[in-house]
Amino acid sequence: MGCESTVKFLNVEHSDALDEKIREKIAQLEHLFPHLQSCAVTVELPHKHQHQGALYEVRIVVAVPGTELVVSHQPNEDAYVALRDGFDSARRKLQDFETARRQKHAG
Repeated sequence: MGCESTVKFLNVEHSDALDEKIREKIAQLEHLFPHLQSCAVTVELPHKHQHQGALYEVRIVVAVPGTELVVSHQPNEDAYVALRDGFDSARRKLQDFETARRQKHAG
């Protein structure tokens, strides 16, 4: 089974290890939220380089019945930290969505 998932790297060299970590994180979301329909993750290194180093940006779009939830998280110099923070935010958004959905159906 599983939701439809896509992983994109923009201005970042593809990393099998990072790709694998992203797919693990998607699987964790699927386990917690069985209604998840799709998950698209983009890891980007924007061209605007500052002197402190390159900052990775992670964007996650998850589709659940009736809506899409979008997470764009604060950039980080460590792609894995940006990824962790992005998925933490996605999990919180999904939890909030599920809570609101249950309250709506209970009321």
